[in-house]
Amino acid sequence: MSDLLATLLLGVIEGVTEFLPISSTGHLLIAERWLGVRSDLFNVAIQAGAILAVVLIYRERLWQLATGFARGESRDYALKLLVAFLITAALGFAATRLGFKLPETVAPVAWALIIGGVWMLLAESFAARLPESSTITWRVAILVGLAQVVAGVFPGTSRSAATIFIAMLAGTNHRAAATEFAFLVGIPTMFAASGYELINSLRAHGTAGEDWSALALAFTVSLLTAFVAVKWLLGYIRSHRFTPFAIYRIALGALLLLLPGAA
Repeated sequence: MSDLLATLLLGVIEGVTEFLPISSTGHLLIAERWLGVRSDLFNVAIQAGAILAVVLIYRERLWQLATGFARGESRDYALKLLVAFLITAALGFAATRLGFKLPETVAPVAWALIIGGVWMLLAESFAARLPESSTITWRVAILVGLAQVVAGVFPGTSRSAATIFIAMLAGTNHRAAATEFAFLVGIPTMFAASGYELINSLRAHGTAGEDWSALALAFTVSLLTAFVAVKWLLGYIRSHRFTPFAIYRIALGALLLLLPGAA
């Protein structure tokens, strides 16, 4: 397979899977077996493309929060986003420094996919019995911040799955409202994580040997595919449950465990 095609495919895989509740890590693990392992800088580039796509989709909402801070409702929502991010940043940094993270190898990622899929099925079933609410409470904000830390410690969990479903279980069981908060708090979280990875990569390896045209291409492809994927998801969840994603996760995790050398 040509390097150009491999670059395109990795950008597409990252863009499609980063914000769907199916774990980009699990998909990239499979892809790298056939497409080859890329540099940390390449991985930062494709993740940054996906994050920027969400910024573009929510640009009006972000502008509303930024310019309407004086209004009580916007200020309250923005402060909850900030608190969730700060919880993630503080605990995530501590976990990283202490080495609390499972390796991104096949077996732990596969089990995280399977367990997460089962948890999604149970969580959505439980949340459906609660009175419908689209309100983001402080309890939801704090738990979403903690869920992001758990997703970082256990690769394959899926940050979006962890945050959306903890919000639904904590009382925001309106799928669109839970997803919006999860995605908005993911913007600073993922930019911060990507920035941290970028600094570490540059310190360790510099930019020697990087193919900048490939990075630019992968970034662009990831941005475009993430934009389409997230727009589709936001429309889909208005009238559909997350059940197909949960079943897909379980099937993917089982497939990963069957790969040679997975155990």
